[in-house]
Amino acid sequence: MEFNLNNPLIAQSDRTILLEATHPLFEEARNAISPFTELIKSPEYIHTYRITPLSLWNAAAAGLNAEQICAILQQYAKYGAPEALLSAIRDYTARYGLLRIEQRGDKLFLTCKDRLLLTEVLQYRDLRSFFGEERTEHQVEVMPFARGVIKQELIRLGYPTQDIAGYVEGTRLPIALKAELRDYQEQAVESYYVGGSVFGGNGVLVLPCGAGKTVIGIAAMAKIGMETLVLTTNVTSVRQWIREILDKTDLSEEQVGEYSSDYKQVKPITVTTYQMLTHRASKDKGFAHMELFNERNWGFIVYDEVHTLPAPIFRLAADIQAKRRLGLTATLVREDGREEDVFTLVGPKRFDMPWKELEQQGWLATASCAEIRIRLPFALREKYVYAESRRKNRIAAENPLKETVVKQLLERHADEQVLIIGQYVDQLEQLGEATGAPVITGKTPHTERERLYQQFRERRFSCLIVSKVANFAVDLPDASVAIQVSGAFGSRQEEAQRLGRVLRPKQGNNRSYFYTIVSKGTKEEDWAQKRQLFLIEQGYNYEIDEPTMD
Repeated sequence: MEFNLNNPLIAQSDRTILLEATHPLFEEARNAISPFTELIKSPEYIHTYRITPLSLWNAAAAGLNAEQICAILQQYAKYGAPEALLSAIRDYTARYGLLRIEQRGDKLFLTCKDRLLLTEVLQYRDLRSFFGEERTEHQVEVMPFARGVIKQELIRLGYPTQDIAGYVEGTRLPIALKAELRDYQEQAVESYYVGGSVFGGNGVLVLPCGAGKTVIGIAAMAKIGMETLVLTTNVTSVRQWIREILDKTDLSEEQVGEYSSDYKQVKPITVTTYQMLTHRASKDKGFAHMELFNERNWGFIVYDEVHTLPAPIFRLAADIQAKRRLGLTATLVREDGREEDVFTLVGPKRFDMPWKELEQQGWLATASCAEIRIRLPFALREKYVYAESRRKNRIAAENPLKETVVKQLLERHADEQVLIIGQYVDQLEQLGEATGAPVITGKTPHTERERLYQQFRERRFSCLIVSKVANFAVDLPDASVAIQVSGAFGSRQEEAQRLGRVLRPKQGNNRSYFYTIVSKGTKEEDWAQKRQLFLIEQGYNYEIDEPTMD
């Protein structure tokens, strides 16, 4: 093992990586290890990463092999990489594709060159009902209904299965793309499409908010040229997708439909919401709109913001593995820990574009991030100490001193378009009264939301207050300042989405600002540190400001 004490990281046999944040090679090393690691924590001087089976399998699916991963660690490690770690990397990486699902005639087979491994798999009692009678020492028939669920079960056993069984052909729909793609957008589409072979046609593309994920999804539609079902997060997003499809392709309004509470249009391209598909009148009733999956011969399904995929959609996704499918997201982090289900049912990560790289190329605004820590007033501090856990969160989040900070920030950015973002409606409405800014929450009708969004775009007012309904797919290109007053506990995905609201390129200096106001010495401060992990992993630095409050 070679030592080089001038290197920036320490690789450990427990699969953790310690990286010096102040080292001259920090950024270079971080970019090199990010495709196969996950950031765990990021205090000022040492960032801790973890290598997991899933991080290695995603890297393998994207074309990175074990020897390349080991070489990267050896290149940047002070003390080399322990043999136990290198052995684990080789073992887990080799598992990707060891088991495959393939089409033979009109049947599906689980194949494996290692007959002992296949024999072991056949011994698992929970898997037996998924297999048919036809088998050899290197393959076993898979029941058609089990294509998705068997992949879920096998990855839990530590064997990610490569599905190259191909797809059923949906109804053809020629689509001409009118938009000119940026280089990275073309690369993302090709990484997914893989020349139309069975090695493509499923997977997830990870790009920051403002990088044009919708355009990429539309370009994939044009490549595939089949009737398509698009699932997204809310009605605002549905209508944005429809506008973009009509603007950037030769499709007509007669070919693109909205399936929502307002309209039930089922057309060659249909856009709906996860909430619509999972709606039911009561807990003992079925999902009223799930039949949409069978309304037409869809050849392609797009899961927008795939990290928010609800559990019932996962169950349905297991049944439609013969459809081409694409996931779009700014972060694969899921708060419920179901990243493995995204990997197996939608597909592995095919493309991941670093946020800072797009910033350096001018496709995103340069963002300055700051955490402003303020004290909790004495009367609330006493209430906070004796409150139960969940109540503590709300007391800290609704600290009344945040209003003073918000007003100061509005004065500092008086000439810019500002979003104030929060979790609690009462807090947002109070800020609306204090600042005179319009407020959008879940109670705001969609027509009213659209009107306020449009007026904000037209600069009829400079400040808009929004709840979590604006976390996803709200196109406000001129917003350059976001002030976060409260959030959903330690949600890293929400932090990424909220910063994304102000990252679109700006005229002039192309800068944006993201402020998070937290109550010092409370659980909110701990949650804030967890929320920031994803953005720090992307290369953003948070300045800490502790102003004196009278």
